[in-house]
Amino acid sequence: MQTTLSESASQLPRAAEAESILRTCVHCGFCNATCPTYQLLGDELDGPRGRIYLIKQVLEGNEVTQKTQQHLDRCLSCRNCETTCPSGVDYHNLLDIGRAVVDAAVPRPLGQRLLREGLRQTVPHPEVFKGLINSGQVFRALLPGTLQSKLPRSALPAKPRPMVHRERQVLMLEGCVQPSLSPNTNAAAARVLDRLGISVIATREAGCCGAVDYHLDAQAVGLDRARRNIDAWWPGIEKGAEAIVQTASGCGAFIKDYGHLLASDPVYADKAKKVSALARDLVEVLRDEPLEKLGIHASQRLAFHCPCTLQHGQKLGGAVEALLTRFGFTLTSVPDGHLCCGSAGTYSLTQPELSRQLRDNKLNALESGHPEVIVTANIGCQSHLDGAGRTPVRHWIELVEAALP
Repeated sequence: MQTTLSESASQLPRAAEAESILRTCVHCGFCNATCPTYQLLGDELDGPRGRIYLIKQVLEGNEVTQKTQQHLDRCLSCRNCETTCPSGVDYHNLLDIGRAVVDAAVPRPLGQRLLREGLRQTVPHPEVFKGLINSGQVFRALLPGTLQSKLPRSALPAKPRPMVHRERQVLMLEGCVQPSLSPNTNAAAARVLDRLGISVIATREAGCCGAVDYHLDAQAVGLDRARRNIDAWWPGIEKGAEAIVQTASGCGAFIKDYGHLLASDPVYADKAKKVSALARDLVEVLRDEPLEKLGIHASQRLAFHCPCTLQHGQKLGGAVEALLTRFGFTLTSVPDGHLCCGSAGTYSLTQPELSRQLRDNKLNALESGHPEVIVTANIGCQSHLDGAGRTPVRHWIELVEAALP
């Protein structure tokens, strides 16, 4: 696509990157065929091709309006379009660049500002978030249905973690909301890895991965969180940790981008690249191990929801399904498995109507094979889908751990 950046846009730190991405797009429109919001709304500007054109206009110096902002806000950042694109357009990075420019030019209404700031002050802070969840459970009956659906229905308490320190060790990101919404997930992962001779070293100093701030108009804050995590993990890396494991694919996708996002930072560029190289979704660690040692022979009937951050962001579609099949679980067919469930980080709160439509469509597809349980690999998807009050939704590692002899 022919592009001529305006003088002001050409001064942006990522101007060359934006121009390169724009020139990669051939405007074929294949991306619209798999875009969840385009399918729902049927508006060209609510599909990737239209959003790319809007960002092009902004970077060429054309007027920026609230309508521009709205169309970019409606994007789920699911990256389905990247999987579909024959030209390899790096859409999610272009979207991040475009959103930052638009948000700097268009003041948000007070309600949006309060919501976004409220999310930023709660979600990335585990203790604050835990307090809200606990209070919500106490007053659950008094809350409106929209808030009740955000509370866990029946989160299993965390089982004890192994105390033995193995020779092989990995670091693990504990996460922001997962310890409150699904406290047994990381414990289950640690117990399974221990059976394979791998110890999980929790790094308490590592906090939120940075994705929440980064995608809510605070990119600089998100990158500062990335730097703090790098500092927290670095001693463990120097001691020989094999990997930095994530049980939430959303966090994993963002950490794998640290190297790119901090490439121009003279202090952190090399360390960020190393951290991204060591970042592994849990399934990447397990699939290379001698799983027969676990002695699992399961028989439950499951539907697997593959999060967008796993299949499109990390290109690991099919990996968990293959692992569960090796363990003996029966996996049902899921029509349109490539489509987003509508969770998308904080999207279910910033775009609730679209999010609910996507959730209900996804649940209809997941339940079409009549599974006993739906499993997934990302806490956001898990909480969002389970909030509908239909088939129970769990993290897949909990069912694997429960099947250990």
